[in-house]
Amino acid sequence: MSYHNNPTEPKLKLPAGACDAHFHVFGPRDKFPYAKDAPYVPEVDAPKDVLIDRHMFLSIERGVVVQSAAHGLDNSAAADLLAEKKGSYVGVALVPVNADMSLLKKLHEQGFRGARFNYLQHLGGGPAMPELMKLATKLAVLNWHLQLHVESSMIVKMTPELKLSPVPVVIDHMGRVDASRGLDQPGFRHLLKLMEDKRFWVKVSGLERASRQGSPYADAVPFARKLVAEFGDRVIWGSDWPHPNLDSIPDDGVLVDLIAEFANEAQRQALLVDNPMKLYKFRA
Repeated sequence: MSYHNNPTEPKLKLPAGACDAHFHVFGPRDKFPYAKDAPYVPEVDAPKDVLIDRHMFLSIERGVVVQSAAHGLDNSAAADLLAEKKGSYVGVALVPVNADMSLLKKLHEQGFRGARFNYLQHLGGGPAMPELMKLATKLAVLNWHLQLHVESSMIVKMTPELKLSPVPVVIDHMGRVDASRGLDQPGFRHLLKLMEDKRFWVKVSGLERASRQGSPYADAVPFARKLVAEFGDRVIWGSDWPHPNLDSIPDDGVLVDLIAEFANEAQRQALLVDNPMKLYKFRA
């Protein structure tokens, strides 16, 4: 599957300085080959020039590129984008859980500000929690954060150790909830409980993954609305472009317009501008 080639122009006017806090770049494969042991390989490259054009079309001024499992621990494609967009884009790297400070400092100089771990089985599963907390002490030296891709059912088991984290922890894609199971599902309740602790943040993204109804993903909106209403100072939004591992590729313009369904104007200012500036330390 490739990204959507002809997205709708959004009707929603985004605030100045709006940030897409979750997207990937893939390739081009002749310059940045995919990892030999990658859990998936994109059919079509999604390089930085296409991404930059897409952000301009959507009126997005800042970005957080998240290293993809397709490139494994080689963060070069993301670093190449950061070199071009220094100051307005930062990155979240994939690193070994035993990464040494020299590697982390090199990534920091390239513009990375966090480390992501995938706990989903189809992406290889994540490290043991004691090892992750050991790494977090190194991340604290650089003022980085942890980003975790988990299913909501995993949260309750991970919570006691996550609460030991010396750095902020960002939960991806609303904990990968299943919208058909409703707001009262245990996994979402556990996410809400976790968010009561001020060191936790959540990406109000992946509505197209949570939805079981398809575009315009109305069944996933209540989850986003609740997170924004209750934890408005620790929510951030991401497009998840180019939408890997989805059967039906969403229209990025529709995803931008969807923000208006779960966040009013004041909430959008926090979600898209103020919160990303605080977490990712963008300069005003």
